[in-house]
Amino acid sequence: MGPVAAPSDLIRRHPAEWQAATRHPFLTGVRDGSIPVGAFNCWLQQDYLFVRDLLVFQARLLAMAPRSGQSVLATGLVALEAELTWFEQHLAQRELPSAAPRHTTTDAYRAELDGLLSEPFEVGVSALWALELAYLEAWRGAAPGAGEYHEFVEHWTAPAFAAYVARLEAHATNSPAAEEAWLRIVRLERAFWDLALEAL
Repeated sequence: MGPVAAPSDLIRRHPAEWQAATRHPFLTGVRDGSIPVGAFNCWLQQDYLFVRDLLVFQARLLAMAPRSGQSVLATGLVALEAELTWFEQHLAQRELPSAAPRHTTTDAYRAELDGLLSEPFEVGVSALWALELAYLEAWRGAAPGAGEYHEFVEHWTAPAFAAYVARLEAHATNSPAAEEAWLRIVRLERAFWDLALEAL
């Protein structure tokens, strides 16, 4: 099948999975300020580890990319490297170690990313688009963010990030293999929000 015409295509086919990934109690807590600091800190430490894994995945995906896909992936790599520095600054401000023990969900996500590298490029980039789109929409739903969480919401709903997600979509497909990867990713996104609530 050809390129995905719009995000609504896969979202319309799998509304329950999309809702669970992008409208989660953790995000509600960020929006209204009810999420405890400890739960947010747990999530922040694990998301830092995830972004480290994502940087490795994306670098390897770039090595597989056709010429047409290299620019957007290279742009994303630069942004991810800057994101790690941003995370490290926030972890330091909160006096949190960056080398926290890895949660089983964080490990499961890394295993999924590793497995995607054995798939065709189109499947890997479709999965990357899925996770970035889910992240963007999740934080949009948490806007404007209460108190100390406002900065995080603003960071992950920035126009530059939205533009990057739109560029990734141009390389995504809705082939059966890509759709299966899309579903695995959005389920992992939901599980990643879940892990923060386990800290309550």
